Formats: sequence, C-alpha cells, structure tokens
Amino acid sequence: MALATLVLRDVHVPASPPWWPLAPGWWLVVAAVLLVVVGVVAWRVHRHRRRQTWLRWFDVASEAGTPADRVASMSERLRRAARRLDPAADRLEGEAWLAFLDGRRGGHAFSQGPGRLLLDGGYRRDVAPADLASATAVARARFLELMAGTR
Repeated sequence: MALATLVLRDVHVPASPPWWPLAPGWWLVVAAVLLVVVGVVAWRVHRHRRRQTWLRWFDVASEAGTPADRVASMSERLRRAARRLDPAADRLEGEAWLAFLDGRRGGHAFSQGPGRLLLDGGYRRDVAPADLASATAVARARFLELMAGTR
C-alpha cells in the first residue's frame, strides 16, 4: 500500500460520560450519607423525647400538694434518679446527700445554695415561694443530669 493512497483522518476523542445517572459507587456513597444523617436525626429526636418525658415526670411530682409536699417529692425523685449512678445514693442523709447532689464538678448549689431546702423543706410548716422556686430550678437541672448518668 502506498502512502499516497492511504486516507488519514484526525483522531476523535469520544464524548465524556454524563454525570447523570451516577455510577453505582456514588449511589452507595449517597445511601451511606443519608443513612448516617437519618441515624443522627433519629438519635437526637429520641434524646429530646426522653428528656421531655423525664421533665414531665419531675414536674408532675413536684407540682402537687403543699410546698412541703413539693419539696418532699423533689427529694424523692432526686433519690430515685441518684440510684442510676450509685445504688447506695438513695440512703445518703444530711450533708452527704447534698454533697452527692453537688456532684464531682465542684458545684455548691445544694450544699451552700438553694438546694439546702431539700434537707428540711419537707418538714417545714411553710416554705417561702421564692425559696421553693429556686430549689425547684436547681433540683430539676440536677435531676436531668442524674437521669442522663452525669456525675
């Protein structure tokens, strides 16, 4: 064959593949990302609902009766929640109980703050509404921490 008779044409590059539809590997990546996102959202919703259930449980118990009854029921709920961390915590009394409620983080909301009402508030004839409100706020926050397992 002679070079003069040979028909030569330019090299044509094939068209690049389209981005859609995705390759099977990308579908697996998308599915994995969606699965992780759905899992995280479900976990957060579960945590939020569990926390709301705990709050309702605490609030229902601490809103019934006289102020002394409210203090006694707050103390009871805290003792029940404390058993999640330490099975012997519900048998603590006095300053040891308040020190346990303060936790290991060095807080003093119970031993030196409004939480001291838990020591004798259940036995008082009358409890000041302001003292009850501040003790309830402190006890409610600590109740959530104890139920969540936080020392």
